[in-house]
Amino acid sequence: MIPAAFSYESPRTLKEALALLESNPNAKLLAGGHSLLPAMKLRLATPPALIDLGRIPDLNYIRDTGDHLAIGALTPHAAVASSELLHRMSPLLAEAADSIGDVQVRNRGTIGGSLAQAHPNADYPAAILALDAEIVTLSRTGEHVIPAREFFTGMFTTALSANEIITEVRVPKTTGAGAAYKKFAHPASGYAVVGVATVVRKHGNAIESAAIGITGVSGTPYRATAVENALRGKPASAIADASRRAADGIEAIGDTFASPGYRRHLAMVFTRRALETALARARAK
Repeated sequence: MIPAAFSYESPRTLKEALALLESNPNAKLLAGGHSLLPAMKLRLATPPALIDLGRIPDLNYIRDTGDHLAIGALTPHAAVASSELLHRMSPLLAEAADSIGDVQVRNRGTIGGSLAQAHPNADYPAAILALDAEIVTLSRTGEHVIPAREFFTGMFTTALSANEIITEVRVPKTTGAGAAYKKFAHPASGYAVVGVATVVRKHGNAIESAAIGITGVSGTPYRATAVENALRGKPASAIADASRRAADGIEAIGDTFASPGYRRHLAMVFTRRALETALARARAK
């Protein structure tokens, strides 16, 4: 398929990109392009202009800022997956990144582009939610910090304004906690039919807290708060029963590969698996 006609801009600075975005309100930002370009070829997206962020040098990094880790929006999935800093201080995001697509996708796709696309079966959202991460955006009026729980607003929709660009993702250090990402991958696309990310802290033999982000079940990724509440202060033996609540109150989506009922079942199974793995990795206080 051939996309509809569009103009192409390649700014060299964020200031230039923001000016172009303001003067082209219906333009689309191009990062890695692995989600946007296929949609344009199918004419599911027909932007009149593309603003390519790939030549902006300041958005590809992973840094320790002291109280959190900062990841530039143009950091490729492969760099997130292989980051020694993330593996040591906040490994959940690296584990999720390592499961994305294939080698080509991981080397070209970017964390900011993936989050902005908000695909309902993307891997990052589950981890971003479980980590209580923050998404940093920039517009011509200044910086805006969006908590992960407020960022995803629907299928392919986010809290991003039309004049904002994601510049950074901030994730907390999870030293001492156990974290895990488990997914049932679609055999063709590699997307998560269901993906579950967990961060677990334990005190002695009890689960002190559990944070659980789930993608693929609904049109919008979500925190499995019913499971989290059921586990607080409980022993590991409570995981199986608590995991049955992984899709409580959620309207599951369905397609030709997986029905809503099957997705709800997978949510329970993979929540249990992720929790068991995370708990085994956690260090007791």
